[in-house]
Amino acid sequence: MVRLIDDERLDYLLADESMKIIQSPTAFSFSLDAILLAHFVNIPIQKGKILDLCTGNGVIPLLLSRRTKASIVGVEIQERIFNMAERNVELNQLENRLRMIHGDLKEMKSVLGHSKFDVVTCNPPYFPTPKQTEHNQNKYLTIARHEVYCTLEDVVKACKLHVRPGGKVAIVHRPSRLVDILTIFRMYRIEPKRMQFVYPKRNKKANMLLIEGVRDGKADLHILPPLYVYNEDGTYTKEAEQIIYD
Repeated sequence: MVRLIDDERLDYLLADESMKIIQSPTAFSFSLDAILLAHFVNIPIQKGKILDLCTGNGVIPLLLSRRTKASIVGVEIQERIFNMAERNVELNQLENRLRMIHGDLKEMKSVLGHSKFDVVTCNPPYFPTPKQTEHNQNKYLTIARHEVYCTLEDVVKACKLHVRPGGKVAIVHRPSRLVDILTIFRMYRIEPKRMQFVYPKRNKKANMLLIEGVRDGKADLHILPPLYVYNEDGTYTKEAEQIIYD
């Protein structure tokens, strides 16, 4: 029996309806950026260890579990949302490969060790912390969207701590933070290797950035072709449709 709390609902995560996910309109519902990051990142297929920071309701680990047989750990600081992630793992019977941890990504060294993971992913808060008077009345959204509990540097520092030398770090963020991302990646010896800009439509400004780096890697950055999400009539482009529904 699926256990839902308050305003939670049960959605299908995949088009073939083989995977379900618990979501909440007030606490946490995944968006396109999580789907794109889970598709973008290079991961080992047969074995390995993957870490997802700021995991939310576990959407990225769930999606990655369809691409790999590796073990996957998710870390989430908000207790209610962590509880959703745990139930999503149970709901999809993935307890043997997915593990959710309730905690602060800045304090995971004693729990996860260092240099233990082949890949670290993160869909972090995008915006600098606003003044208290400007906070969203919904505390869950404020924490998810703004750097209340962790900054961009905190995220990259944690990624570097937990990924092994030669391992990959992949994040999704806003293009406006590109210079900050590149600067902080280099500061923590994560060399940018692949980058893709995501556009809502042609002739519009990019509104998402996908970037992957390698710890202690050599300089060799590849800019991938742009990804357009919608056609002019509001339907998904073939590329976006393949990612979302494949």
